Amino acid sequence: MRVRRIHPFDLSPKAAIALQRELAARIVTTGGVGRPRLVGGMDCSIARDGTLHACVVVCRAPDWHVVDEAYAAAVPPLPYISGLLSFRETPVELAALRALRTTPDVLLIDGQGVAHPRRLGIACHVGLFVDVPTIGVGKSRLCGEHAEPGPARGDRAALKDGRERLGTVLRTRDGVKPVYVSVGNAIGLASAERVVLRTATRYRLPEPIREADRRSRAKARGT
Repeated sequence: MRVRRIHPFDLSPKAAIALQRELAARIVTTGGVGRPRLVGGMDCSIARDGTLHACVVVCRAPDWHVVDEAYAAAVPPLPYISGLLSFRETPVELAALRALRTTPDVLLIDGQGVAHPRRLGIACHVGLFVDVPTIGVGKSRLCGEHAEPGPARGDRAALKDGRERLGTVLRTRDGVKPVYVSVGNAIGLASAERVVLRTATRYRLPEPIREADRRSRAKARGT
């Protein structure tokens, strides 16, 4: 898969924050993907020795079975700093994407998109490096406020920071905790919601992210 080279990652936290603000201005929050046939999912897990293991999978509609996968491992360039996760994980995730043989129609990333204090979560950051739309799917809230969505699959509530819409709190299974959907890059929020709900067929998380999570954890455990 084609991955651009935009900037280095060996930056100080202060320089990384300044760059986040610059890159956030490049994010495109419009567009759609219709009913994608190939959906990618990406996640990272950390091993006991501190190595990050990234996995990206491509799943095919309608059953979302994995048809391609790639891995990468690296020592992160930064320690964990709240709000700078993308500078820690993006380099190894880009390495995994470069090893992928199949280009998906859209890429789901475990983490936030514009639902980030500086509007540049990991799904936005990765999205600037690739030529496919990206969507952030978070398991917890990083910023913003929202009402509780209804209890049924498909119920949703707006995630906002004041009057600014950051994303959607989306219930993907009846009676199960919702996920936090936000635009990564080159897609509108309504289209992002549809992709997440369509690919979350059996569990809380969309199948491509669930598979990437499972496989990255196995790599981190050495199994």
